[in-house]
Amino acid sequence: MAALRKGAVYLRFVRSSGGVLLSSRKPAVSKLGKWRNILYTGVASLAVGGGLCAVPFKQVEPLSHDSLIKRAASLATDSSSTFLSQTSLALIDAVTEYAKAVHTLIALQKRYLDSLGKLTPAEEDSVWQVIIGQRAKVNDRQEDCKHFESTWFSAMKLCEAAAEAAYTSGAEHASVTARTNIQLAQSQVEEARKLSLDADKKLAETKVMEVQRMAQYAASLENNEEEEVPEAYLRED
Repeated sequence: MAALRKGAVYLRFVRSSGGVLLSSRKPAVSKLGKWRNILYTGVASLAVGGGLCAVPFKQVEPLSHDSLIKRAASLATDSSSTFLSQTSLALIDAVTEYAKAVHTLIALQKRYLDSLGKLTPAEEDSVWQVIIGQRAKVNDRQEDCKHFESTWFSAMKLCEAAAEAAYTSGAEHASVTARTNIQLAQSQVEEARKLSLDADKKLAETKVMEVQRMAQYAASLENNEEEEVPEAYLRED
């Protein structure tokens, strides 16, 4: 508003000055043209300097359907990748805990086999209670692995579908990123599964060893019983 008032005052001053010059006696044509140029120039400068010029605004064009689809596809790949990442972490933790539980069970069984014939009945019963509890823990961890593995497979399918949709919609970068996340998740889960398979293999070997040791221990007990039978019972009548 201040700029407009200042411009109006300046404009009135220019007009009054021009009127005085035009009303003077026998004005020269050249001087009249000169003052007209000055008048027009002043008005033009006032219009620009006083902020009266129009500033063009660029109108934002609406997004096309293709652009909106690409954005939606990118969001789909981001969310599915997050889902896959979380399920992969849960599965890896479950497999790791299962492997730890199996190795603990193997250690308990080996200690029991090494102490055969050296424990009292009460001590042997106590050791067996610990082994049974650890076996139950192994079963629980195995169920956790099955649960998270099922969820992980669903996340993999979802992420693969999102990557394919992003590719067909033209969001190539989002598709490549999603497929990279899929490969990373697969490699991490495979490494965790190796720990689980190794633990299962060692547990199977321990069970075979347990059967053999128990058979040897039972045979040794039978031999000891035969040696303790009195000679009178062994003689023929």
